[in-house]
Amino acid sequence: MKNIKVLGSGCANCKTTLKLIEAAAKDTGADIELEKVEDIGDIMSYGVMSTPGVVIDGKLVHAGGIPDRKTVDSWLAG
Repeated sequence: MKNIKVLGSGCANCKTTLKLIEAAAKDTGADIELEKVEDIGDIMSYGVMSTPGVVIDGKLVHAGGIPDRKTVDSWLAG
């Protein structure tokens, strides 16, 4: 099971990223634990200056803007 965190204050892009990851996991059958992190201190601890950020199993894989679906699928497959 992958632990995925979406880092962001709750902006539209953050919510869209969360929904995109949920949909991709459902479509691919990936076993994930999805968490939304809104605490600015926690977000900064990952070095994210531009949200949304995506952390998978403790590693920052994306920051700033909505990732495309192919990228999300590659995270779930990897």
